[in-house]
Amino acid sequence: MSEWGVALIAAGSAIAGSIVTGWYARSSGLRQAEAARHAGDRQADALLESVRLTIQSEQVQRSLAQRRQIYVEFLGAAEARVLTERTGRGGSDDEALLQRALGAVVLEGPPEAATAARHLVDCLRRHESPDDIDRAKSVFVSVVQGLLNVSTAT
Repeated sequence: MSEWGVALIAAGSAIAGSIVTGWYARSSGLRQAEAARHAGDRQADALLESVRLTIQSEQVQRSLAQRRQIYVEFLGAAEARVLTERTGRGGSDDEALLQRALGAVVLEGPPEAATAARHLVDCLRRHESPDDIDRAKSVFVSVVQGLLNVSTAT
């Protein structure tokens, strides 16, 4: 065999070896790229879930703050009505404020808070004794505190 023949066989072997090695390297690179894409997808999904949970938590906190403010306004209106009952002095719009605050509690709910608020308003409108009114007010406060504490614990 001549030198040219040996050179051609060696060159052919080198080219064939390069093609086979290149094919396996390409396949390995494609697998690595696919794995990296999947890892990126999982990371993006985790980030989106984290953002979703944060937004959901903020919505819950805003809702609780709004509900707390409604309860505070109702208690303020009820206290103004109690003061009017006890002293005979008060605003002419105390009943309207109380009714508006009651409507907000009924609308915002939940039913337990609305029931306790209605009972307090009924006691005020029936001119029940100060002890009965204080008990109804305490029941309302206990109910809404329980609701707000349960909501913040979850």
